[in-house]
Amino acid sequence: MLGRLWVKVLSAAFYGVALLFLATVAPLGAKAQPAPAPSPPPPQIQQLLQLLQDPAVRSWIDEQQKSPVATTAPAAAPTTSEIMMQRITGLRERLAALAAAVPRLPDEFRSASGRLLEELQGRRPLAVVLLIIGFLALGAGVEWLFRRVTGPSRQRIATRPVFATSERLHAVALRFVFNLADIAIFAVGSIGAFLALDWPPLLRQVVVAYLFAAVMLRLFLMVSRFLLAPNHAASGDTERFRLIPTGAAAAQFWHRRLALFVGWFAFGWATVDVLKILGFTPEARAVVAYALGLGLLAIALNVVWTRPTPAPSAAPETGAPRRVSHMVAASLLSVYFVLLWGLWVAGLMGFFWLAVIALLLPVAISVTEKASRHALRPHEESEASRQTGLTTVYLDRGIRALLIAGAVLLLADAWHIDLVEMTSRDTLLTRLLRGALSAVVILLVADLIWQVTKTLIDRRLTRAQIVTATNSGIASREARLRTLLPIFRNVIFAVLAVVAVLMVLSALGVEIGPLIAGAGIAGVAIGFGAQTLVKDVISGVFYLLDDAFRVGEYIQSGSYKGTVESFSLRSVKLRHHRGPVYTVPFGELGAVENMSRDWVIDKFQIGITYDSDLEKARKLIKNIGQDMAADPEFGPNIIEPLKMQGVEQFGEFAIQIRCKMTTRPGEQFVIRRKAFARIKKAFEDNGIKFAVPTVQVAGGGEAAPAIAQEGLQLVKPAGAAE
Repeated sequence: MLGRLWVKVLSAAFYGVALLFLATVAPLGAKAQPAPAPSPPPPQIQQLLQLLQDPAVRSWIDEQQKSPVATTAPAAAPTTSEIMMQRITGLRERLAALAAAVPRLPDEFRSASGRLLEELQGRRPLAVVLLIIGFLALGAGVEWLFRRVTGPSRQRIATRPVFATSERLHAVALRFVFNLADIAIFAVGSIGAFLALDWPPLLRQVVVAYLFAAVMLRLFLMVSRFLLAPNHAASGDTERFRLIPTGAAAAQFWHRRLALFVGWFAFGWATVDVLKILGFTPEARAVVAYALGLGLLAIALNVVWTRPTPAPSAAPETGAPRRVSHMVAASLLSVYFVLLWGLWVAGLMGFFWLAVIALLLPVAISVTEKASRHALRPHEESEASRQTGLTTVYLDRGIRALLIAGAVLLLADAWHIDLVEMTSRDTLLTRLLRGALSAVVILLVADLIWQVTKTLIDRRLTRAQIVTATNSGIASREARLRTLLPIFRNVIFAVLAVVAVLMVLSALGVEIGPLIAGAGIAGVAIGFGAQTLVKDVISGVFYLLDDAFRVGEYIQSGSYKGTVESFSLRSVKLRHHRGPVYTVPFGELGAVENMSRDWVIDKFQIGITYDSDLEKARKLIKNIGQDMAADPEFGPNIIEPLKMQGVEQFGEFAIQIRCKMTTRPGEQFVIRRKAFARIKKAFEDNGIKFAVPTVQVAGGGEAAPAIAQEGLQLVKPAGAAE
């Protein structure tokens, strides 16, 4: 392409020189001769003219004329003070032009009205307004007929019961399709009917501008109903179709205020376009636009001061500070909106859009996150349903990436930054901008990876906590997962954070090699200086590798004992059975006694009198053990039933018999208490007496009671004797 272009340019230059030579030499030889009849130009001249008419040649010549001469010295870059003075001078000139345009507004309106009346060909302006209303009414009538036809289907969608998330989303999508069809039919019935007839050009542009504004307002109302689903008499209860989680009153408020704001903006924009069509000067149009902007400012201030807030607390000490904070926030937002309007009037559009994005982008990200989670919420609320799903994470992060990308493109356009051209430059500013964009992408990807990983781990933890498996192998695996997954999650977060920070620094042009080397040296120094911390961390790693204990197990180590509640990198939290929580570093645990693994053998002794039937007692205890093993309440936790092992020892006043049973860890206490109660009742029913300390006194006389009393005091404590 470039070769052909150069050939055409060289040919044009050659024929241009030939034409110049002919125009200069030919008159010299023709002074004494009469002027001959005009003859057609030779083929070379015709070819030259055709080449000069070629668009590619003309564009190349224009570019060469606009490009600076290579020998011209480059102009000196303006200083910061010169740039500031230029901006201040430009701002003063702009404000002066706007002030000078205000007195000319009546003349502008008279000139525009005269031009419009001339275009209307005798029609009155009221007739034009009625014409616009008529076409809007025509569109509304066609839409009403469509609503009447599709009314039964809409009613079925609104009243159909919803039992799953997919059914609710399907119903929301159908409502959106019907609303979009309403707007399409309204647009065809209003704008299409108007364009089908022959109108004067000026009138056509004016009417189409306002009809287009009406369609834009209808589109926004559709989106607002799709997101907020405000309740009204015609639609009934639409709260279940609401995508943004908010109350009915708040949804109605935001729907109306945003509709008013967008309607004012759309018709104001159409009005400014109509003024341009009618021949208003740019300064006059700007004055009218800024005056209409005061209406937008008034709507924004109304929203700031009347927006719904959460219900105040019943306690007066918390309600008053909330009202004060609401007033302070409203005041700051009011000042912010006034400054936005001032930036717009001053023509500082770069700072204006920067301030708008700084205000709206965090709000948009927060609202989209809540909306995605609320839209994809499970139908039935439970502990598992409150966990965030992968679809929610993908949707939320995808919308967040689109919002940030849109904000970057909008700022680039506002500041007149060519992102494509910026990639080919190699200046400090372009490197910083490229690094900032790369850093944003890196952080978005790291955030997506973290959210996906966190969601998967949280879902697995929730499932491990809900599952109540009777199989000891499954229970052990679930307990081990509850122990290791939180630590694995923390490690992934730390690794992702470090890698993301290093990649961001590298994208910004920072050499990360010395940082990594310095971090290694600092790690060695910290390792020597914090040996206890290193000991705790390494000990914790080996405790977990040895599977010494898990979350939910009861352990004892020295003077510390309790149920394992959670881990960190250096310590474990133990909940004592009486309530206190011990935070024990791994390095101080030492030997660990785990009381919650596999099974527990519980042994206890019972004292019966010497005249009791031991065989009968053995059979009674065996029957009690078999009955408890068959009991559905205690049986699943009994591995070996209760039985009597035999006589343990002969005491001074009782025969000590020993009993034994094997249960699941932690269940022996409840089973033992129930066994004691049944043994007592069975022994009493069968004449087996529990032994109590007794004193036998030989002989009689008056001294016998005193001797017996003295013997009881020697055997029993003083309180028991009394």
